[in-house]
Amino acid sequence: MNEKIEIFKALSDSNRLLIIDMLSCGELCACDIMEGLELTQPTISHHMKILQHAGLVNSKKNGKWTIYSLNKEVFNNLCDYINHLSSYKKNCICEKIAKKTCNED
Repeated sequence: MNEKIEIFKALSDSNRLLIIDMLSCGELCACDIMEGLELTQPTISHHMKILQHAGLVNSKKNGKWTIYSLNKEVFNNLCDYINHLSSYKKNCICEKIAKKTCNED
């Protein structure tokens, strides 16, 4: 569960969502992201560190540049998790809460 919390925290910033959107088109170096978002290198570095920590973004060195890409496996797992949350589940916690609340009347 802590993994999911870190992912949702990382996605809770508009600049990081824009970075994810940019990376959905393919690999980019930090300089491309800086130019596209008109942010400073330290700001991009800060956001990329958070996205990497959450596992959403991969990085690789290419000379003096760092190339970033989406971690598609993590995004696929996140989609599966969201679909799971929005589907009916047998023995769901909400059924236990509803029964308890109804029995208190």
